[in-house]
Amino acid sequence: MIKLRRLSPTKTLLLGYCLIILIGAVLLCLPFAARDGRATSFLDSFFTATSATCVTGLVRFDTYTHWSLFGQLVILVLIQIGGIGFMTMIGAALSLTKRRIGLSSRFLIQESVAAPQVGGIVRMTKFILVGSFLIETSGAILLSFAFCPQFGLFEGIYFAIFHAVSAFCNAGFDLMGSVAPFSSLTTLGANWYVDGIIMALIVLGGLGFFVWGDLLDHKFRFSRLRLHSKLVLVFTGVLVFGGALLLFLFELGAPSSSGLSLPDQVLAALFQSVTTRTAGFNSVDLTKLTESSIFLMTILMMIGGSTGSTAGGMKTTTFAVLMMSVLATFRRKKSIETFGRRTDEEGLQKAACVFVLYLSLSLGVAMVISRLEGISLLSSLFETVSAIATVGLSLGVTPGLGPVSVVLLALLMLFGRVGSITMLLAFSSDRNSGSVSKLPLEKIQIG
Repeated sequence: MIKLRRLSPTKTLLLGYCLIILIGAVLLCLPFAARDGRATSFLDSFFTATSATCVTGLVRFDTYTHWSLFGQLVILVLIQIGGIGFMTMIGAALSLTKRRIGLSSRFLIQESVAAPQVGGIVRMTKFILVGSFLIETSGAILLSFAFCPQFGLFEGIYFAIFHAVSAFCNAGFDLMGSVAPFSSLTTLGANWYVDGIIMALIVLGGLGFFVWGDLLDHKFRFSRLRLHSKLVLVFTGVLVFGGALLLFLFELGAPSSSGLSLPDQVLAALFQSVTTRTAGFNSVDLTKLTESSIFLMTILMMIGGSTGSTAGGMKTTTFAVLMMSVLATFRRKKSIETFGRRTDEEGLQKAACVFVLYLSLSLGVAMVISRLEGISLLSSLFETVSAIATVGLSLGVTPGLGPVSVVLLALLMLFGRVGSITMLLAFSSDRNSGSVSKLPLEKIQIG
């Protein structure tokens, strides 16, 4: 029997997530976890627990109408653990109790939050927990001013806390089923106040813990930031506002815009662009969107948020490296250069690996689900990308899927949350790591 201490950090991390999902599934199977007092099937409980732990938001049932308060709290805890990272919580707890954190535990924490180095990782875990608590608390207080008048004092505060945590962790779970099942934020109408807070929480969670630290350390001076932070901020802005502009143009005169004023159409486009950064909320009926908008949102979901954040997707830095590689090729440069720095070839290799993995798995599973369920490939692709990028947006397909499709989506969510590189390393051998090829060099014609 293999001892846990002999497992690599990547294998331990994968095993840890699987264990949390299993515990969550068992708790959600309990009769009192459901509002009607009946036990939910293990498959549906497992899917919900996976979606919550992987901060995705894809659901088989409406969260408010199906799950009891106990079930909702289980989901909320899983979201918080999955968003911040269970090893981050363990590391912070050990640090607060003044217990020594060994090197193996530090490596686990580093893998859990995608830290660039082990040094200073304990201090970083404290920063992550304190920062997350302050942002979520601030978001909950602000949201309570909108929810308490609508739902009452206690339920309004509970709703505010739930949605603040879900938004910051980019989970996409909501309790708006109290108004209309599976409605997400569409029942709030064009509410600039609520939508603005939700968008702010999503962006803050999706930027990444290391970008926060870099901004604070350098007092928000862009020129002094690390290259990673600069790329994250620039490409986040381009994707959010560029995506919003295209969505606005694609939906002009479309059914989704009927009855909305021009400012409300702008808000809807901006909110949909932000939420595709793996948050999973929607303020308009996605089934009414044009195919152009659906395909654009699929691309934005695939890119996702930033490394070391609560968001999923193949990450903005991956997309940035690929785009800069294309630009470098056009300029006939041998290296990728930007902001007075250049990146190494290993970064480009990893970016290409992540892109191919996400694209091939999304397309492959989409084709299988499309054939099994008899739905269009675009609808199927939207769901698979939403799963692997841990977004949670849906065209209403997921609740009616069969067992095989449900399991495939759950596996995609786990893959997306743990990370493609981490998943590959977890199942690869360490024997050839670091080896240098001695074979003769021969060029291949490309293009």
